[in-house]
Amino acid sequence: MTTLKRVDVHVEGIVQGVGFRPFVYCLANRLGLAGRVHNDVNGVHIEVEGALAGVEEFLTALERDAPALSEIERVTVVSGEPAGHSGFTIAASDPAGPGRALVSADTATCDGCLRELADPGDRRHRYPFVNCTDCGPRFTIVRGVPYDRPLTTMAGFGMCEDCAREYHDPADRRFHAQPTCCPACGPRLRLRDARGTELCGDPVACAATLLRAGRVVAVKGLGGYHLAVTASDERAVAALRGRKHREEKPFAVMVADLRQARRLCEIDDSAAALLTGRARPVVLLPRRSGAAVAPSVAPGNRSLGIMLPYTALHHLLLAELAEPMVLTSGNVSDEPIAYEDADALTRLGGIADAFLTHDRPIHTRADDSVVRPLAGGVTVLRRARGYAPEPLALRRTVRRPVLACGAELKSTFCLALGRRAFVSQHLGDLENHDTLRAFTDGIEHFCGLFGIRPEVVAYDPHPDYLSTRHALEIAGVDHVAVQHHHAHIASCLADNGDRGPVIGVAFDGLGHGPDGTLWGGEFLRADLTGYERLGHLAQVPMPGGVAAIRQPWRMAAAYLRDEHPGLAVAERNADHWADVLRLAAGGLNSPLTSSAGRLFDAVSALLGIRDRISYEGQAAIELEQRADPAETGVYPAEVTGAGPLVVQSGDLVRAAAADLAAGVDSGVIAGRFHNGLAAVVTRACAAIRQSTGLTAVALSGGVFQNALLLERTAERLRAAGFRVLTHVRVPPNDGGLSLGQAAVAAAQDGA
Repeated sequence: MTTLKRVDVHVEGIVQGVGFRPFVYCLANRLGLAGRVHNDVNGVHIEVEGALAGVEEFLTALERDAPALSEIERVTVVSGEPAGHSGFTIAASDPAGPGRALVSADTATCDGCLRELADPGDRRHRYPFVNCTDCGPRFTIVRGVPYDRPLTTMAGFGMCEDCAREYHDPADRRFHAQPTCCPACGPRLRLRDARGTELCGDPVACAATLLRAGRVVAVKGLGGYHLAVTASDERAVAALRGRKHREEKPFAVMVADLRQARRLCEIDDSAAALLTGRARPVVLLPRRSGAAVAPSVAPGNRSLGIMLPYTALHHLLLAELAEPMVLTSGNVSDEPIAYEDADALTRLGGIADAFLTHDRPIHTRADDSVVRPLAGGVTVLRRARGYAPEPLALRRTVRRPVLACGAELKSTFCLALGRRAFVSQHLGDLENHDTLRAFTDGIEHFCGLFGIRPEVVAYDPHPDYLSTRHALEIAGVDHVAVQHHHAHIASCLADNGDRGPVIGVAFDGLGHGPDGTLWGGEFLRADLTGYERLGHLAQVPMPGGVAAIRQPWRMAAAYLRDEHPGLAVAERNADHWADVLRLAAGGLNSPLTSSAGRLFDAVSALLGIRDRISYEGQAAIELEQRADPAETGVYPAEVTGAGPLVVQSGDLVRAAAADLAAGVDSGVIAGRFHNGLAAVVTRACAAIRQSTGLTAVALSGGVFQNALLLERTAERLRAAGFRVLTHVRVPPNDGGLSLGQAAVAAAQDGA
């Protein structure tokens, strides 16, 4: 006699919109089991019954063979008495209760859909919105949960008979693919001029013709509009820069495939995996000599940001164009990316000559993600499309729901509850009304999607940040201030699932210090509940305050004073050099800072690389690009004091100045500077280890976006016997700060 068994199974994780229910349906039928499966606000609920062996195999295969896009976090199984189900069915979703189901990130077009796109005999041949359960828009079209078509921006597109048949067939890969559509029933592509008038002809072919003619075309993507020009056309790229007011910051380049990418950049296996993965981020890669891109694409940069197409529209456009194209965020510099059609026409009408657009609404804007391969890993520099809003697993349980509001530059927020942290997509610099609105609207959307209403709100103590002001305006919650550099180290700890304590090396532009100075070159003893400042880079004045950030030559003056007369940086800025020296000496409008970012600025200006910047971090980025990676020389720097210890970073600047005066090549000097900083960081950590016994070091802050510095520092630390933590899932810059704030607030709340 066959032993019967029934179980109720609840699956949590990314299990909606990824083909999980049809997978369950097919698995149950293959094993001869009865029951039903449906979505609810927390995930997928399954009732299954049948022969004992079949049910046990079902439970094993449920996790072992789950769909590729799914990510199972937890499976709860409760045994019960068989209910006499006849067959196995997929039931309607249950929308009751607060939403806690996870939403998948937007996913690049899969191979199956690309085959249909290229097949003249397929009804979706050359259809720009082809998708299935394995690919397509997710996060950017979701209005609420459970993830069903009525709660997406596809709600206004009724399915034709053919699409409905696929949608309702559990054996079809489009079963319950919420964005599914075809030319008969789905969104329509249009090409419009800058006034909004629709242009005749095939929109893709006509857009490619405009690009070849040197025009700027705005292209509506998954999470907003991009601005496109042909990557090899210097006049077109320069025109885009002028119209967008983006003087020198590098543009990203989209290529058709890996073969085209390899013509432009050096690509190893790890880089190829990043380029072709489902997230399809912009990948920063070493540029090949003679790469066929216009000089204005990435001026002063030995790397290129490369990405492969992630929508069918991109594939079609690149095939028509037959060469790479610049594809950069559709905005004027410092504004958030445009994503609503009318707003895009207004804001981008003075930049774009035409708009390749469509009528599928975008609910949530999401810019492209940016990553950089490193030896044995990757650094995420901007986490957005393709990654957000998928949660980050936490090692420590968050008791009460936490909202962390981040900082000001590279703004993100984070919601945390239980063992999950939801870090928002990159929102931009929180310095204007549009970005603030995106920030506040995003918080409300995440709260609704994931059923989290904050009881604890964490914020940066800098009094002028808009994120701080918003946090303090939230009533009925507990407010927790988290020092900026403690949040950086806590972010690295949470990113690695480590509780600490560690020696935290937090190097960035600057942050508000509790002693009234501007921190940015810090050595901390830190865990998730607190920190102690054990050391820092030597403090120097910032002559003119904010002006010293925009004009790095001022930092060169602050470091060098009159010790090296006759240097070219002083001659180039002779009209104001003496005034700046007096400012620095007198302290008027010259706040003290320990910032590592300002140290890089000083050396960049000293070497004649960058006296003035047009975007944040430019001087430091170009200094890294100038450095000779083969250089092994090391500039010496003293470590003095004990409580706290002080790294005499001015020694590095003076050594660079002496070499410059002796005629040493600037690339050699830049290499020796990087090596010298890595060496003195290691010596400072060794001194702290001796006094504290700590043997792990966490490296965080925007300065550690510098791959050369990060790799050299990590190598030296490991050689000295340290365990080294670096960022893996969130950026080391302020884009990862909200995760650190949330981790600290949760730890203090549970302490």
